[in-house]
Amino acid sequence: MEFSISPLIYLAIFGAVLLLVEGIYLLAFGKSIQLGGRMNRRLEMIEKGKSRNDVLEQLRKEINQHVSGNGIPLYSLLADKARKGNIAFAPRTLILLMVVLSIFAFTALSLATPAEPAVAALVATGFGVGGVYFWVSSKAKKRLALIEEQLPDAIELIVRSLRVGHPFASALSIAAKEVPDPLGTEFGMIADEAAYGRDVGEALAEFAERVDMQDIRFLSVAVTIQMQSGGNLAEILDGLAKVVRARFKLFRKVRAITAEAKWSGMFLSGFPIVAMIMITIIKPDYYDDVKEHAMFIPVALIVFAFLVVNILYMRKMVDIKV
Repeated sequence: MEFSISPLIYLAIFGAVLLLVEGIYLLAFGKSIQLGGRMNRRLEMIEKGKSRNDVLEQLRKEINQHVSGNGIPLYSLLADKARKGNIAFAPRTLILLMVVLSIFAFTALSLATPAEPAVAALVATGFGVGGVYFWVSSKAKKRLALIEEQLPDAIELIVRSLRVGHPFASALSIAAKEVPDPLGTEFGMIADEAAYGRDVGEALAEFAERVDMQDIRFLSVAVTIQMQSGGNLAEILDGLAKVVRARFKLFRKVRAITAEAKWSGMFLSGFPIVAMIMITIIKPDYYDDVKEHAMFIPVALIVFAFLVVNILYMRKMVDIKV
């Protein structure tokens, strides 16, 4: 029996592309850029000797650079996720990275597989562009999930600081020192901007729009209303923290309930692809009798379309909003 390891080589090259992106990112910005570290990146930069003003300027530049990148062709598809993920790479750097990784994938495919140059170039371009897009999307998803998880604890820290007499900007700065990334750096930036005279409610609203998170919009509205009309902000935020925590618990409960359906959907969606790869590995000539038939390509496209519809429909069924 003849075996073909080409599909495994393709998967290995795509995995190498993802590892290269992450390795280059950590090499360029250090381990402090990783999410969920014990010390947030802003504090680490300050400890290394940078002034608060320089740190704020650098972090704001990293955040806003993806907005200006919307004018770059095709990059607009990636800009929103890059902004939500707070990717420190500039737009042009990400595009250059796609090109470099495509060249790397093409070289690897040419050396390790018998693919034709045109096919290798097409697949390599897909690996380079798709690898960077997948990496940015995963960063954005992980970052938003961490912010959502950290928010109740951060609000409770602010409440405790307010109750002992600290003003809101100072309470925000205290929370920024205690909370790890990504929320710690974001709150630290807002506290620094407030120290330079920016309205805190406006800064929180801008942060909420950037990450597109309803709970932070609630926080922004609560702070803005209190500043305009007065009231006990500590009590308001305490209630907000309880609501956010209860909402997060409900979300986890819903996720646990729908886990079986999600895994079933993933299995049903991924099984045809895995089966095709295994057939290609075990018996490379399996499709030789039919691949020259005039209906082979149309039928293959129809099957692929049904597979895409199945994936989208299964995701829609278990995508329950909380």
